Amino acid sequence: MARRAELDEFDHRLLELLQRDSSTTLSTLGEAVGLSPSTVQRRITRYRKQGLLRQVAVLDPSVLSGTTLAAVWVTMERESAKRHAAFCARMRAAPEVQQCYVLAGEWDYLVILATSDVAHCREVAERLFRDECNLKRYETRLVFDVVKLGLNLPTRPMVRRRK
Repeated sequence: MARRAELDEFDHRLLELLQRDSSTTLSTLGEAVGLSPSTVQRRITRYRKQGLLRQVAVLDPSVLSGTTLAAVWVTMERESAKRHAAFCARMRAAPEVQQCYVLAGEWDYLVILATSDVAHCREVAERLFRDECNLKRYETRLVFDVVKLGLNLPTRPMVRRRK
C-alpha cells in the first residue's frame, strides 16, 4: 500500500492548480501560490517520486469521433482473493478498460470501457467477462452523453458544516 503524502498549504494549492492545467508554467504556478519557480519544480519532482503525480493527456470522448463508452456492473460468483486478484489483473491489462472500481453492495465492480463502436464494445465485454473468470453476472450500459468528465481529486479533508 502506498504511503500517504504529507501535504502543506502550498502543496494543496499547487495540486489544485496542476489538476486544472498541468501545462501551467512554473513561474505562473509560483506566482499563484507565493513560491519561486525552482521551489515549485522541486515540489513537483517530489510529487512524482512519491507516485502522487503523473502526467497524461486526457481526451474528451464527446469531441473524439468513434468513441463508445460503457459502464459494466460485475458480480463475482464466489469470494476468493485469488479470483479477485486475477479479475483485477485482467482489467489492468485491457487497454479498453478506462477505469475499474471495487464496490460495496450488490455489485462487486464497476468497469468503464472505452471502445470504438457498439460491436467492439460487445466483443470486449465477451472477452473480458467470460465465464472462466468467476463471474456470476454482468450488465453493460452504453453511455449516451458525457455530462461531466473530470479526474480532479480533493487534496484536503472536507470540512463539514454545522447545521
